Amino acid sequence: MEVNDDGERLEMGSVLIPNWAELTQECLIDIFSRLSQDQRWIGPMLVCKTWMNTCDDPSLNTIFDLETRFQSFPESINWWNPEFVDKVDSLLRAIVDRSEGGLTEIRVRHCTDRSLSYAAERCPKLEVLWIKSCRNVTDASMVNIASNCPNLKELDMSYSYGISLDSLIMLGKNCKNLMVLKRNLYPRLNPHMPTIVAPLDYLATYPKYANVEADIIAIHMPQLKHLEFRYTTLTATGLALICGKCLDLEYMDLYGCISLRSEEISACTSSLKNLREVNTPNFNFPMALLRMSRPGHPRYE
Repeated sequence: MEVNDDGERLEMGSVLIPNWAELTQECLIDIFSRLSQDQRWIGPMLVCKTWMNTCDDPSLNTIFDLETRFQSFPESINWWNPEFVDKVDSLLRAIVDRSEGGLTEIRVRHCTDRSLSYAAERCPKLEVLWIKSCRNVTDASMVNIASNCPNLKELDMSYSYGISLDSLIMLGKNCKNLMVLKRNLYPRLNPHMPTIVAPLDYLATYPKYANVEADIIAIHMPQLKHLEFRYTTLTATGLALICGKCLDLEYMDLYGCISLRSEEISACTSSLKNLREVNTPNFNFPMALLRMSRPGHPRYE
């Protein structure tokens, strides 16, 4: 293969060596669209300025997915540090700008109200939002999401304890296309439970009003098809409210909801004709493992 100093193709016998610099913008976009976001970041964006600019095209930035990257590394307490959170915020804001309002999916952890509100105000087409383990996401940004993103279909706010009942109400009233809701919590503090990589003061803010949330879901989100409520304080009262109104449910995850009994789950879900699967609590846990340790209580020091 022979290439001159200008990168032009040279003829070798009957073979023409292509000059990649001659590819049109449309061709590059078509090629790069077949790569994941991660692959573009570590590949084409590092080749040359033209390719880097092509990767900034709005059509290639409709999805921002950091979840697969988080899953590829062991959990780290450093992810909760302000410096790391700022980096996540900067990335999200950059993708929002590149999308020019066309962002439809966000899957991220450890972002804040700042970047989420920035996205909500500029991306009205948003349909999928995953904001797991976001300590600094509160009602301030979720109200913006509810007001500006009416097409939202899937919301995962697992392990984000700053989101309150008010946000659920607003989301239910404004996002009538919401079909998937994930409100999983960390297992309650107990030395026998799986290791959780998160600040202890944050774990101590574990929400304890699952039945109230269940009532809100029943009233404002009857269209749900998929609901995850792992490790919450949900009781038969709350479950009955959900099952009485959310008649289109196809999947429920109640793992770790230790206040529920097997017969209660069966009775509440018996009227759900479309229900395909229920992930139930482990009813074989010895009661000694189900108590929640309380930081500062003499018994646990």
